[in-house]
Amino acid sequence: MVPTLKCVVVDDEPLAAALIKSYIEASDHLEIGAVFEDAIAASEYLNKHKTDLLFLDINMPDITGIDLFKSLKDKPMLIFTTAYKTFAFEGFELEAIDYLLKPIDYQRFKKAVNKAKEFYHYQNGKQKIDVVESIFVHSEYKLIKINLPDILFIESLEDYIKIHLQGSKMVLTLMPLKKITEKLPADRFKRIHRSFVVAIQKIKAIHNRKIELITGEILPVSESYMETINEWKKG
Repeated sequence: MVPTLKCVVVDDEPLAAALIKSYIEASDHLEIGAVFEDAIAASEYLNKHKTDLLFLDINMPDITGIDLFKSLKDKPMLIFTTAYKTFAFEGFELEAIDYLLKPIDYQRFKKAVNKAKEFYHYQNGKQKIDVVESIFVHSEYKLIKINLPDILFIESLEDYIKIHLQGSKMVLTLMPLKKITEKLPADRFKRIHRSFVVAIQKIKAIHNRKIELITGEILPVSESYMETINEWKKG
């Protein structure tokens, strides 16, 4: 059964708020909880009522959407609405599902909502039952679904990681290597270096302390991870 997501709209522009409300009412499995033009009143409501999905304007006269969201005790899924093409880095760190640029087109709205629905299923245990085949990361101000069979290897760059994908460009996201490793199935991905996690199925050959992938990339193996490599050799 597909759940209905309770939505709240916060936007100091009445026409923009009314448009988003009409889109929600026209969409399956979405329900309006409340609409606010005042950010402070919205904050009070959100701290008292369970909300699944928040449509939030960034630029408002009392407090910014970013500050409002930071103040919430229980944070719902977030879709920012904005009239500006560039976003504050702080907004990126809040891990919004998506950013909708005003004037908001209904098809673009649906695309953002579909991401939210998919992420809701992911968060609420659907993949604990099924075989895990994808994860979600934030990159370029949006939530991106990464299909696990597409991953070649993951490279650490201090606070960021690069997810190298077969047949497409890499994805850069703000996350430590340890955190994403915890999201991945341990029988399909192994850490081989302090800077690299590799997809086992993408390994073509092992040369002493180097691993060759099916795409030709060569990755180093740290001494501390040689035990893992030796186990593969035995198998």
